[in-house]
Amino acid sequence: MEPLIFERSIPGRRGYVPPPNDVPPSDPSAFIPPDQLRATAATWPEVAEVDVIRHYTRLSQLNYSIDTHFYPLGSCTMKHNPRVNERVAALPGFSWLHPLQPAAHTQGILQLLHELEQLLCAITGMAAFTLQPAAGAQGELTGLKIMAAYHRRQQRHRSTILIPDSAHGTNPASAALSGFSVVQLPSGPDGLIDVRELKARLTGDVAGLMLTNPNTLGLFERDIKTIAALLHEQEALVYMDGANMNALLGVARPGDMGIDILQLNLHKTFSTPHGGGGPGAGPVGVTSTLADLLPLPRVRQRGKSLVWQEEGTASVGRVHGFYGNVGVLVRAYTYIRSLGRDGLSRASRVAIINANYLKTKLQEICPVPYDRACLHEFVATMKAVRAHGVNAWDVAKRLLDYGCYAPTVYFPLIVEEALMIEPTETESKETLDQFAQALGQIIAEVRSDPEMVRHAPHRLPVNRLDDVKAAREPNLRWRPGRSPNWATAGQR
Repeated sequence: MEPLIFERSIPGRRGYVPPPNDVPPSDPSAFIPPDQLRATAATWPEVAEVDVIRHYTRLSQLNYSIDTHFYPLGSCTMKHNPRVNERVAALPGFSWLHPLQPAAHTQGILQLLHELEQLLCAITGMAAFTLQPAAGAQGELTGLKIMAAYHRRQQRHRSTILIPDSAHGTNPASAALSGFSVVQLPSGPDGLIDVRELKARLTGDVAGLMLTNPNTLGLFERDIKTIAALLHEQEALVYMDGANMNALLGVARPGDMGIDILQLNLHKTFSTPHGGGGPGAGPVGVTSTLADLLPLPRVRQRGKSLVWQEEGTASVGRVHGFYGNVGVLVRAYTYIRSLGRDGLSRASRVAIINANYLKTKLQEICPVPYDRACLHEFVATMKAVRAHGVNAWDVAKRLLDYGCYAPTVYFPLIVEEALMIEPTETESKETLDQFAQALGQIIAEVRSDPEMVRHAPHRLPVNRLDDVKAAREPNLRWRPGRSPNWATAGQR
């Protein structure tokens, strides 16, 4: 276990000695209200620079990351992030920009943002995009606000959103937060939307349908055009969660399927893996009928210059400060330009090949309830291991001992003891084989020594935590002279 940086503290040791202060000392209370001043000096670790470097380097080496381990992480694509994207985003002309600089001084970034919108329109078949939303969930909220504004403009009262049970988990929350009531659509036996159930629930109160395509089972909604037509007959809209666009680049376009509103996750499909909670970008694309409802400001051409369009009476308003997470947008632009049309198509096709190859390799040990050709991901079930007192969570934890990050577990809810496995396009056959072998060995351990699997992981700095206790009673504080009590964080 790497000790806390405070435990390396030695009185009097310094990492940096500043030059003598040539500013006359002053009383802080003359500038800062007394109730905001500390009564005692802060306790800081006293360490040398090399101690700090070694400490944080060792901590970084304890992390699982896409640079060090295989991430079969469905629902949040942890795909390889080419370093050229980072180099471009770090260029001084981008990284040193200030959001309040006038448009005349920022034509370069405005050109990039303008072109990125056009590229996303070409890739998806949508008419217009906003790049403001900072993540997929905020994109969902933006799309639903646009849907609500559209129905208000048509002087229609619509309060219900239909959501399949195979959609992404944030969809119902976003719909409820937008003021809609949610009606769930059950999947058919093939794992797809049951068109008969859809017709039965498609009342005059339905504002729209939120679906994920391909859905969270990794299956393409083959009746998507029929589904869209049914919604449109009722003057309702079709919203598509585009978090799984990694399967469709250069293969199919949502705009051609009848989709009215689409949210993308640039931090998934177009690199910038967002482990740790950020940063992200969730642009929203719409049809031409809805374009004037998009958030402002938007980049627009005026003569030979690009400017910010700040005004628009129909717009749903701003959804993020300035123009979102521009660094992620720069990375996505670089990714698209680097791969080009053929490269994007090949990326999706290889992701589909990898998923189907791995699904076939795992069929005997990890049954797939909805077992047919998948796209970029598939969902296996660990139901059989329950006979040995083990569950999917235990298997996922044991995978960490084998050097693989765990897939998403227990989602979607329509699969018992689910493992959602998404290998992405950058993983080699050898890596997929190693993952399949690791899962096979774990299943053998379940039969021979279930206790070992149930208490995994065993080879990490911290072993199995009591997850509920760790979430409800986290021990995140340190006091001088006291080592951290990991037990209070829930460790068994």
